[in-house]
Amino acid sequence: MSRDAPLAGVRVLDIATFVAAPFCGTVLSDFGADVIKIEQPGAGDPLRKFGTPSECGDTYVWLSEARNKRSVTLDLRSERGATLFRELVRQSDVVLENFRPGTLEKWGLGFDALSEINPKLVMLRISAYGQDGPNRDKPGFARIAHGFSGLAYLAGEAGRQPVMPGSTSLADYISGLWGALGVLIALRHAAASGRGQIVDIGLYESVFRLLDEIAPVFAKTGFVRERLGADTVNVVPHSHYRTSDGKWVALACSSDKMFERLAAAMRRPELATDPSYATMAGRLARREDVNQLVAAWIGGMPLEEALAECEHYEVPCGPIYSISEIFQDPQYRARGNITEVPSRAGPIAVPSAIPMMSRTPPQFKHAGVALGAHTDEVLTSLAGASAAMLAALRDEGVI
Repeated sequence: MSRDAPLAGVRVLDIATFVAAPFCGTVLSDFGADVIKIEQPGAGDPLRKFGTPSECGDTYVWLSEARNKRSVTLDLRSERGATLFRELVRQSDVVLENFRPGTLEKWGLGFDALSEINPKLVMLRISAYGQDGPNRDKPGFARIAHGFSGLAYLAGEAGRQPVMPGSTSLADYISGLWGALGVLIALRHAAASGRGQIVDIGLYESVFRLLDEIAPVFAKTGFVRERLGADTVNVVPHSHYRTSDGKWVALACSSDKMFERLAAAMRRPELATDPSYATMAGRLARREDVNQLVAAWIGGMPLEEALAECEHYEVPCGPIYSISEIFQDPQYRARGNITEVPSRAGPIAVPSAIPMMSRTPPQFKHAGVALGAHTDEVLTSLAGASAAMLAALRDEGVI
């Protein structure tokens, strides 16, 4: 195993706020990129106050998601702040931003202007709807993206109100992952060609791209998938079922062969040869009946027994966990999925970086730092600022 960070030497300027584009920076920083978080003097990134506050004043989401980044305060809207930023761009590889389209251009810091300074620059631009189209100027957050992408329409019980699909920040995190992929592709191209480029992502696009076959099926047949609660449109039984001790399991039966195993586990092997249930088409036509059969079987056992029975017959089944149960699970411990790290609020537990790498594993340097913790260090070493200049910049509110 090598402890060399694979992205060492890559410098990223994160001028974005909240989660989407900054999460790209978090992913890159986990693997060695030098990510410099540039924040507005005084207030900083609103993510510092979004969520549950910790003892140090910043929220736990900030401590977790701003990890490994250096923090610099710099007012990009001021002439002197923009000048210093351009000097940082000259010595960097990537800029991450999520302002409304056109904002950086108004400040003289758009991609074209920055590319003149650094032709190899890669700029990730994440916005609600992307850099063009009739909605480009509209504001939006992840919840809006969930609705516009079609995801929220699918979440909830049949015929009832669409619900939130798990996390209000899902589209943000997914967009950050797509962003990291795009940045790495663009960096590879820049290394080969000497030219950078824009990575342009709309929040809704990141989610829409993951919605399996709904687009080709609608285009071909006109079928509009509706909400099915815990069920799945093309597969039965493939749902959530309650155990006798009030717990829930997720059971997946995605083929006729798998249903044969499930029928054996249920002590109903005849179901696997009954024309009404033996094929997926038959089971889909009798969705309610099949779900009732499985629910009655699962409901007659406590959780551990239900899991053991399914495992014995090789039927995919797992518990539906709360965060409390996740913290107790041996699989999470064995994989090191939760890491306790030091922070300004004392030891905290955070989701570990992924993916796991056999030769270049991710590395944790520090949790999210205080606002402007690295301002003097970065502006002195990279932008040539003197102590007198820094003092003057502070007096002017530029840093």
